[in-house]
Amino acid sequence: GKFVDELRWDLDGRYSAELYSDHTVDLVNKLKSEENPFFIYLAYQSVHGPHMVPQKYIDKYSSHIKNVDQKVFAAMVSSMDEGIGNITRALDRTGLSENTIIVFSSDNGGHVNCLKEVEVTSSNYPYRGGKRALYEGGVRSPSFIWARNRLSPSKSNAMSHVTDWLPTFWSLASLQGKLKPNNPIKTKPLDGFDQWLAISENLPTNRTEFVINIDPKPVRCGHQVSHAGLRWKEWKLIIGQGCPPSGWYPAPGFADLENACGPYDSYIELYNIIEDPSETKNVSDKFPDIVKMLTDKIKAYNATAVPLGNKPRDPASNPRNFNFTWMPWLDMFDEVPDEAYTLTKEVWLAGNQLSDDDISSSMETCIAFDQDIDLVEF
Repeated sequence: GKFVDELRWDLDGRYSAELYSDHTVDLVNKLKSEENPFFIYLAYQSVHGPHMVPQKYIDKYSSHIKNVDQKVFAAMVSSMDEGIGNITRALDRTGLSENTIIVFSSDNGGHVNCLKEVEVTSSNYPYRGGKRALYEGGVRSPSFIWARNRLSPSKSNAMSHVTDWLPTFWSLASLQGKLKPNNPIKTKPLDGFDQWLAISENLPTNRTEFVINIDPKPVRCGHQVSHAGLRWKEWKLIIGQGCPPSGWYPAPGFADLENACGPYDSYIELYNIIEDPSETKNVSDKFPDIVKMLTDKIKAYNATAVPLGNKPRDPASNPRNFNFTWMPWLDMFDEVPDEAYTLTKEVWLAGNQLSDDDISSSMETCIAFDQDIDLVEF
C-alpha cells in the first residue's frame, strides 16, 4: 500500500530505545555548530508496556534482582539511560553542550497494577494512585533540567504544567539573542507561563492553577463516569471520580494497602495538597465555599473546551491489516474488510518473535465500555 512501502523494514529487530538514541546522536553530530538554534524532542517508549528489552541489559541485574518483572523493568531503564549518556557525550564532543538545555520528564505517574494490565513494577508511594488517576500519584511526574553553567543544583516546588515549556523555551531563546527582542509568539493566547526564574532562581511562579482533566466519557482501565479535576493554590477538587487506581501502592515486594482499586462511587473530593499531599483526608464537607468556587472554575474552563472528537473503533485500523504495523488507515480501504488481513510467510519478515498473544492489545483485559452512560453536567 502507499504507506507500507515507506516503512523502514530494514530496522526490524532493532530495540526502539537504541534506535532513537542512535538517530539523535546522528542529528547532534550533523549540527556541530551553535550558529543555528535547534530543538530535539525525543520520546522514548521506555518504560511503557509491553516490557521487553535485549538480554544484555537484563544480564546486568541477574545477580541482585530476583523478580523477573522487576529485572526487565530495570533493564529497560538502563537501556534508556545508556542512550541518554550517548547523546550527552555527543553534545560534549561537538561543543554544543555549553549552550544546550536538557529537560527530562514523563507524561504521568507510574503504572500501578490495579487492573492487572501489565506487570507491576512501579510505585508512587506515598502519593495516591498512579497512571490514569487524578490523584497525585498519577499527576506528579519526576523531572529534571540540566544547563551547564546556568543552573546550580537545587530543587523547585513551583507549581508547573506541561503547557509552561513552550513560553519558557521561547523566553530562553530570546534571552540568548537567538530571536529578535520582544518578538511575540505568533499564536493565540497561551495557557503556559514562563517558568525560568522560578526554576533558576527559585522565585515565585505566576501559575496558581491548572486543569487536571475534564472528561465526560469513561475510558478503559480508567474512570468509569464523567470526571473533572482542578488544582488551585493548595487545593485540589475532584468531581465524579479520581480513579482507578486510587490506593496507595508501596514499592513492589511490599504489601498493598486495603481497598487498592476502589472507591468507584461518584462523589466530590477536596484535598489540601500542601498539608495532605498523600490525599488521605477528603475535606469537601468542611469547606463548601472552596468546593463551589473551584466548581465554578471548572464550569468556566469547560465552557471554552473544544467539542469531543472521539470516534468509534474502526476495524479497518487493526494492525493485522498492515503486516502488524500501526499506521494511518483511512482511505486505505474502499470499505471495511469482512475479516482481518492474513499474513503469509513471504510478507512476514524472518526472525520476528512476536506471537499473536504479544500483539493482542492489553486493553482487552480491562473493563469494557460498550454502553452509553449519563454525563455529569459541570
